[in-house]
Amino acid sequence: MNVPQIRLTSLAHGGGCGCKLAPSVLQQLLGGQPAANPYKKLLVGLETGDDAAVWQQEDGTCIIATTDFFMPMVDDPGDFGRIAAANAISDVYAMGGTPIMALAILGMPLGKIAPETVRMILDGGRAVCAEAGIPVAGGHSIDCPEPVYGLAVIGTCKTEHVRRNSDARPGDALILTKPLGVGIYSAAIKQAVLPPEGYSAMMATTTLLNRVGARLGKDAAVHAMTDVTGFGLLGHGLEMARGSHASVVVNLAALPLLPDAAALAQQGCVTGASHRNWDSYGDSVVLPDGCPDWQRHLLTDPQTSGGLLVSCAPEQAEAIARMIVADGYPFARIIGRVEAGPPVVRVEA
Repeated sequence: MNVPQIRLTSLAHGGGCGCKLAPSVLQQLLGGQPAANPYKKLLVGLETGDDAAVWQQEDGTCIIATTDFFMPMVDDPGDFGRIAAANAISDVYAMGGTPIMALAILGMPLGKIAPETVRMILDGGRAVCAEAGIPVAGGHSIDCPEPVYGLAVIGTCKTEHVRRNSDARPGDALILTKPLGVGIYSAAIKQAVLPPEGYSAMMATTTLLNRVGARLGKDAAVHAMTDVTGFGLLGHGLEMARGSHASVVVNLAALPLLPDAAALAQQGCVTGASHRNWDSYGDSVVLPDGCPDWQRHLLTDPQTSGGLLVSCAPEQAEAIARMIVADGYPFARIIGRVEAGPPVVRVEA
């Protein structure tokens, strides 16, 4: 069958983690779940919107299970596969775990995408899994109106190394390990205004594995972690605030950004998910007076394969941030703190 070459992004109505349902919609869908967990070995489930499920075994180890998939945010099939795989594996690292294997999730519009293109997507995903030291041990594929790819990932860790998004403590410092602006860059790609070096910068951050999370999980000074993806920094910060029954304070000036993110946001390179995210936060996010829309969009920007948001003891924060930078995350910064107070995110200029 001779299938014409076509831009992957032209076949999808959204891309990357910008495809995620808005936080408010997800809350409505999951609102009917029972409050009590009848499974005593299920250490982490649906309660706080954490990154993965965690099941405790008899020997003091835990099984971590997650799945993540989306439509393409780039046209290069190998790059799409690499981004999607790194994004899915990140959930295990965000819990303090180490991945052990993955299963591929594939949906492709038959007759619109050539088989060799699909193979390149799968090869990209396998390459990132190999970098993480895990096999793609199986999977499932369907005929789908839009291209979809991702992974179900299984990981492990010791019980005491599990890091939830809901254990931040008042007084903690907050560290972000990767720069913001991935959604803004993807919008710029669709508008054909992203500089060539911008694509390289986006690929560098979205394919960088969050493997430092496994190391952070073993540090007693690290109290809570989550990865910043489709809900934006404010959305995932709000999940941490609500789960921890505390206030998350973000220093706007301290945020690490992709080099062209601010300029592109001012040009209107914004995703629809950024608007949906903002509409979902309600009164739970407080911005500084006079905060311009473009700056707000940096905070609500959906991140695909974004960094880890780490809540840690303040006296160890500088050392932990330096370790993260030395481990290969040059944009890692202390970006705020946790305070006693209502479960809100407050942004300071």
